[in-house]
Amino acid sequence: MIDTHITFHIIPSEDILIIIPLLQKLHGEGVSEVVLKERVLEMIQQNYECIGIYKSENLIGICGMWFQTRHYAGRSLEIDHVVIDELYRGQGIGNKLMEFVYNYSKKKSCNWVELNTYVDNFPSHKFYYNQGFVAKGYHFVKAL
Repeated sequence: MIDTHITFHIIPSEDILIIIPLLQKLHGEGVSEVVLKERVLEMIQQNYECIGIYKSENLIGICGMWFQTRHYAGRSLEIDHVVIDELYRGQGIGNKLMEFVYNYSKKKSCNWVELNTYVDNFPSHKFYYNQGFVAKGYHFVKAL
């Protein structure tokens, strides 16, 4: 059962760096704090927004969002780096988050919501399948 003190808000761009500690949990030692800050400040200039998940006034989760127009989908939202603090998982927050995402996407005239998830993150696969997402392809990357 979801705690009634859980709320969802778009984080204002001037406050965006509050997401850094949660991003560090996601990336571990893979990306330094300095680099994360630089990248997040650049992202905020590129159609990026972030939902903050709060318990009272404490940030316990985030969900990044990229807005774009895709030739195959029209206006769309790509969800990125969904992180909910371990202490709050399994309480229905993810379902409420996705409800917020869908409603917000509709307000932004989006036709489509898409996302990538790591191939070995099986709990997320189950969650997104249960949300009605379907796997449409593979996401390939190559470091330069």
